[in-house]
Amino acid sequence: MSRILYRLIATLARFAVRSGRSKDLEIIVLRHQLGILRRQIDRPEIDDDDRTLLGAIAAALPRPRRTGWIVNPDTLLRWHRRRITRHWTQPSRGPGRPPTSTEIRQLVLRLATENPTWGYRRIHGERTGLGHHIAGSTVWQLLRTNAVDPAPGRSDITWSQFLHSQAAVACDFFTVDTALLHRYYVLFFIHVPTRQVFFAGATANPTGTWTTQAARNLFLQHADQLNGSRALVRDRGSQFVDTFDEIFRTEGFKILKTPVRTPVANAFAERWIGSIRRELLDRTIIWNQRQLERIVVEYVDHYNEHRPHRSLDQRPPLAVSYNAHPTQLQVVKSTRCDGLINEYRHAA
Repeated sequence: MSRILYRLIATLARFAVRSGRSKDLEIIVLRHQLGILRRQIDRPEIDDDDRTLLGAIAAALPRPRRTGWIVNPDTLLRWHRRRITRHWTQPSRGPGRPPTSTEIRQLVLRLATENPTWGYRRIHGERTGLGHHIAGSTVWQLLRTNAVDPAPGRSDITWSQFLHSQAAVACDFFTVDTALLHRYYVLFFIHVPTRQVFFAGATANPTGTWTTQAARNLFLQHADQLNGSRALVRDRGSQFVDTFDEIFRTEGFKILKTPVRTPVANAFAERWIGSIRRELLDRTIIWNQRQLERIVVEYVDHYNEHRPHRSLDQRPPLAVSYNAHPTQLQVVKSTRCDGLINEYRHAA
């Protein structure tokens, strides 16, 4: 049957060519090819040039003659309406105020950051003095959009900012239990602005006399590092007697006592205790006071000289200059605290 159908179609095609109807035959072939392509492609991609050509021809053809196209008549009509709309639509600015430039937004946020006591009215006045005429409500909206309180309530100084401004020194005890269940108390001081830690000693009986002598030793050994400090933060432990406080008052310190059972008020010291426990003490067993003092001193040296700190731009408190872009990546490892702490440096 296929061969008979093929011969019949071939004969009709020859008659059409001989009678001058080859164009109609070509149209039949093109329509068949179009049907094949439509079976393979669900939705062809059409650009503006294609829409222009098809729309212009469709406008001249009657509606019944548009059947079989890759687009239906409704699509052609939609293109035509869109073309008319685009022709007659005039460019206009959207509703509302014009957008604020990036430079103005950055300057408003800069003024708010550098001057925490300024409200949006004060910032608006400063901008006017600089020659930038924007509404006060615009300044208010910019601050709110960037999660900055427009009111001067954001001027409240936090506890952390206050301690930094005072160059405060915090101190505290932490306990360590040995393998033989003997408990030792370790006293340390931390300089809040630089995060430098000073080891004051370890004892099994932290009396007021012992802490007073530890305070004297602190100024004998580290007076230069504490120069300029104005406050001491401590809890209300009975070990901190009046003579202990008097040594710091003599050096020009104010004594800031934390509220009862409020470790968050001495957060810098508590955070350091957590660091030494996680990185050292929880990973080993302490046998005696001599071993405890030795590894704590080594950890303090590591903390001050090598351990990076996020608040110090990933540098240690006693940072030394180093090559930020070394020519070679040969790194050597050294250990501290009986191999529990690793340090890495570039090879010499």
